[in-house]
Amino acid sequence: MRGGIAMAFFKRELFMRELGPIERFENALKEKLAARQKLAERLSVAESELAEKRTAAERLAVAGAANARLDRAEAAMRAVEDRTKTMRAELLEFDEQVASAERALADAKAQRDRDALADQIEAMAAAIERAAPGFDGGATALVEAVTKSAMSIPEATRFSSNVDAVRREVLAAADLICWELRSAAVRTRAGNANLASIALSEAEQPPSAEIDRQLIYTLHPLLWREGDEVRKVPAFALVGLPKALLPVALQHQHVDHLNARRVQTLMHLHGSAGLNGEPEHDDPQLVDLDALLAEETPSAQADVA
Repeated sequence: MRGGIAMAFFKRELFMRELGPIERFENALKEKLAARQKLAERLSVAESELAEKRTAAERLAVAGAANARLDRAEAAMRAVEDRTKTMRAELLEFDEQVASAERALADAKAQRDRDALADQIEAMAAAIERAAPGFDGGATALVEAVTKSAMSIPEATRFSSNVDAVRREVLAAADLICWELRSAAVRTRAGNANLASIALSEAEQPPSAEIDRQLIYTLHPLLWREGDEVRKVPAFALVGLPKALLPVALQHQHVDHLNARRVQTLMHLHGSAGLNGEPEHDDPQLVDLDALLAEETPSAQADVA
């Protein structure tokens, strides 16, 4: 008999170990709710019995029953009353245990959702890493088609140089974004990132197609105008800067290319979303690139003259 009980207990423990956290918490919650329901039913019966005992004791007292009968009635009533109080206290404990089990189940479900989201982020990083060599090979083949040719044509040489620059920049950006994605996955698993409502910041909005842009990393908060719109981006952000503003921004070291060594360090330290959101218009560190370009243009014209 004992061997059968021990075997049943062992099988139950083995079954519980094979279940995932959510299933274990769900089973524990079901057991707590079932036990609470049984106790609540017992308490209801005891309260009904207590009401009957009180009514009987009241009738005996009103009828002037002998002291012995009153003592017995009171003793029976107190016994049921004590049992009822005990069950009420147990019911309160069950309520606390049920609430604790519900919280544990909710936490387990939230962790499952975070893990699933983190897995998707890591899968994205892995897909980028798998695709990068193909891009590198294709770009390298384009460059070699020009550099390995016996003929030298300026247009082809410029094309080759531009492709090689883009190749280096894209590969550097791929390394950085993979690092950021994996960091985000770690934060997501730990519950330190709110990725359920991820939205692109102002600095990361897709650039309009009619403006020729260069993907660049900001070193200071910047401001420029695109028609009637004023664009403001924080420091340490990945942005599509209009190419017309790129030379002056690079010259004054307000931005730098993604494959620059210091940019890789800053990306690891601050990421690519910028610090403290969009800068205020009166921020003393805010650099007006349009004004800076206007200052540089007369100087360049004077040099030509």
